[in-house]
Parts: sequence; structure tokens; C-alpha cells
Amino acid sequence: MGKLYVVGIGPGGAEYMTAQARAALAAAEVLCGYQGYLEMVRPLFPEKEVYAAPMRRERERCLWALAQAQKGRTAAMVCSGDAGVYGMAGLLMELAEDFPAAELEVVPGVTAALSGAAVLGAPLGHDFCVISLSDLLTPWEVIERRLVCAAEGDFALCLYNPASHKRTEHLRRACEILLAAGKGPETVCGWVRNIGRAGEESRLLTLAELAEERLDMFTTVFIGAESTQVLSGRMVTPRGYAGK
Repeated sequence: MGKLYVVGIGPGGAEYMTAQARAALAAAEVLCGYQGYLEMVRPLFPEKEVYAAPMRRERERCLWALAQAQKGRTAAMVCSGDAGVYGMAGLLMELAEDFPAAELEVVPGVTAALSGAAVLGAPLGHDFCVISLSDLLTPWEVIERRLVCAAEGDFALCLYNPASHKRTEHLRRACEILLAAGKGPETVCGWVRNIGRAGEESRLLTLAELAEERLDMFTTVFIGAESTQVLSGRMVTPRGYAGK
């Protein structure tokens, strides 16, 4: 029986990769994934065989990796952040039903919600929601309903995929939905671009200001709860210990 590791490598740099992830990549005969993610790990394993496929060919990529494991090889599917958070773990498990000789092992990684939060301070210190604004796989009506529920529940939010070349107004629409659903215009927000990579930058701002920002797919957005505040330049959502 072959083995397929589904590896979350974190935001990019080797220092963000867990020891478990590095061990899985070292054990693999072949590395598979999106070209951009493979480039992050190639310097660590320059001798490895690789199979790259561009965006929107995720199914093809997963089938190839499963086929390698079915043949008895050890492969690793490389995913940015965590393999189970908007990663390939779920799709691989769906497809693995047709590859009984392929053993899957998911190796967790540091997802953008956590690594981005660390840059800003502690914005996810209490209950929070993670929502992707990409409507390529999820209808916008569903995204809108989730945003409304998060606002009504006064959750802090982490937004993935806030914009792209084609989806230039999704972040503005999301902000308008949150404002209409009860979040105040002065709600503390922040964003981080290129987390853990060259050119990392971040900003703290209000929800009203966030609606006017022009961000991209390499940016993760954080929107506070009612209790979120700025302390010494850091975005903090208190857990409530100070009041006990």
C-alpha cells in the first residue's frame, strides 16, 4: 500500500513549517501541488520529483497524487496554510474512495487566520468565524447569509480571498452587509498581505475604512467583534479574563 501525505506548510517560510510537515515532505518520493506552493518547499528538497498543476485544476492534481499512492509510492500533496482549511484534504478524501490502496494522512499547518492574527495582535481571542469571499465554489447568496449570521452573533471574522482581478467589489459588498446586519462603522479591523513572505505588510483601520480598501488574494482580512479594541497599536479581542 502506498501513502499520500496531505501537508499544510503554513504561510510560506520554512520557520512556519511544523516538524511533522517537514518529516512528511522528507519521506515523500514525489511532491505534488500548485506551482506557487511547490516553489516554497523546493529549496528544502531540491532533489525531489515534483508534479505541478495550475489553479482550477485541483481535481486533476488530486487524482494524480492518489494514483501515485495507489501504485505503492509515497507522495505528498503540498498545501499552503492548513491542508484542511480551504485546502485539498477534503477533495482528496472524496476521491480516495476509488483508490483503496492509497493511505491518506493529513498533516496540519498554520493557516492564514492564525499567522495573520499573530501579525496584528490577538484579534481572534474570543469566538470567531472564518469565511471565504470567493464565490467560485460557493454561491454569493450563501456567503451573504453567513456574513449576516456572523454579524448578528457579534463574532470576530477572518475573511479569506477578499478580492481578485475579477472580484473587485466583493470586499465592499461584504462590509456593507456587515454594517447593515449590525456591526458598527467604527468596528476595529485589520488586514495582512503576504503573511510570512517577502513584502509582508499590515494595517489597522475601521470597518467603514475597510469598505474602501483595494486588496487582493494574498491578503487576509480581520473584522472585530464589539469588544475588539486597539491596544498599543495591536488589534485585540479580549477573552474576558481581566473582568474575573
